[in-house]
Amino acid sequence: MSRFLQRIRRRSGMALLLLCSACWAGPWVQEGRPALEAHEALQLLEAAGSHGLEPRDYGTEALLGALQRLEQAADADTQAGEQFQQALDTALQRYLRELHGGRVDPAALYPGWKHPAPDAFDPAAVLAAALAQHRLQDAVNAAVPPLPQYQQLRTALERYRRLEAHPAWAQPLPPLPTRPRSRGSAALEPGHAWVGLPLLAQRLQALGDLPSGPVPPRYEGVLVEAVRSFQRRHGLHADGLLGRDSRAALEVPPAARARQIALTLERLRWTPLLRASRMVVVNLPEFVLRAYEVRAGRIELRLEMKVIIGKALDTRTPLLDQDMRAIEFSPYWNVPPSIARGELVPRLRRDPAYWAREGFEFVAADGSVESTLTTARLNAVLAGALRIRQRPGPRNALGDIKFVFPNAENIYLHHTPATALFARERRDFSHGCIRVEQPAELAAFVLEGQPGWDAARIREAMARGESSTLRLQRPLPVLIAYGTALVKGGQAYFFEDLYGHDRVLDAALHNRPVPPLPEPAR
Repeated sequence: MSRFLQRIRRRSGMALLLLCSACWAGPWVQEGRPALEAHEALQLLEAAGSHGLEPRDYGTEALLGALQRLEQAADADTQAGEQFQQALDTALQRYLRELHGGRVDPAALYPGWKHPAPDAFDPAAVLAAALAQHRLQDAVNAAVPPLPQYQQLRTALERYRRLEAHPAWAQPLPPLPTRPRSRGSAALEPGHAWVGLPLLAQRLQALGDLPSGPVPPRYEGVLVEAVRSFQRRHGLHADGLLGRDSRAALEVPPAARARQIALTLERLRWTPLLRASRMVVVNLPEFVLRAYEVRAGRIELRLEMKVIIGKALDTRTPLLDQDMRAIEFSPYWNVPPSIARGELVPRLRRDPAYWAREGFEFVAADGSVESTLTTARLNAVLAGALRIRQRPGPRNALGDIKFVFPNAENIYLHHTPATALFARERRDFSHGCIRVEQPAELAAFVLEGQPGWDAARIREAMARGESSTLRLQRPLPVLIAYGTALVKGGQAYFFEDLYGHDRVLDAALHNRPVPPLPEPAR
């Protein structure tokens, strides 16, 4: 008797299936022939691709062959039935496990990743319960992340896979015309003709940005609006000017977009988005922060704002999953040693007036403070004997509020006096911490339910100019995530793989060892 049957008896209370010398019966095989559930199980495994998984990882082809041989055999084969039973059982449990938790260990890809607390998902028990009700689809439903975004991405994945053979991508777009008085840069401006307009229109119609209908003879009207729609969905400046970046995005084939979606589905499988009733999530490639609340089992978006994140070149913001525990009003900025050595001290040697203008001071190991700039003290900073901090005030790099979630990388959310940067489309300008566009609104969400902290008191504390720390009564989960594909308002949005995490995950999935499954009889 297989381990699967033993689990059914122990976990589900099903009547013990009989094993005798004449015939063998199990959930997948009845009297030596495949049961209806076996056909349904293989259909589920074949549909693994709709979740961004690989059906071959679950031995689907070998299992289909074994099923056909069992059906076509002249006599019932007990041994072949047992082998098919074990192989299908193992494949389904692997499928459910990977559908629920993903195929790679994120901690192996991201050193700062913290594994969430293990949940109660047990593939064997889930499968046994679904078999007891003759509803195998329930096992799949129990395994996938219970997020509307997950199912919306699956729909987008299906659509982009259908577009892979579309003739609109059979040839590249023609070169763009050279713009007058622009030093040779190429771009298509509204009102101009271009030989590539029919192909451009064909692609935009296939992608859903342009309604079907006649194409204008020049780049104008509905074509310009369609390009603006495409630009908005791909993280580009939606000015309707078809330049180098927009053309490059239009050249990305649907198969590559489908892969982006599949990688995002993989991340959702190991991202703990529903472990608390309230949560703050930052999607780095999108440069957006969202605050969520779960009510009656439904996820409600409470807040959304732009953010500025770490520079892609050298100060990337790490992926984190931590609890926010405090808010600092009018915070000091303790300059990290790396920034002090590499940037601030050299600048102060060139421009000593910058010290008083920006409100810096020295802090010794015993906490004593010195405000006078001297060469000796700058040398002491380089030697690690002193550190530099910036006093609260209108020029403070952290603005007037800081959101603290302790982590080894010393990353936090904060306001900024450099608010003009939020108008940029690409916003990787920081040294790693995350600057938020609407700090007072975020503080109101964080402090919701904490007595005495309404919007007026929050703004008063931010404007006071005296540093103070407020501990949260209830820690609030903060997730710094990475998804280059997203569905908003029924439309698929794509973002640049800013930090190269998609490339790393894609390589890890392609190179991961896949343990062999039990071989069904041939």
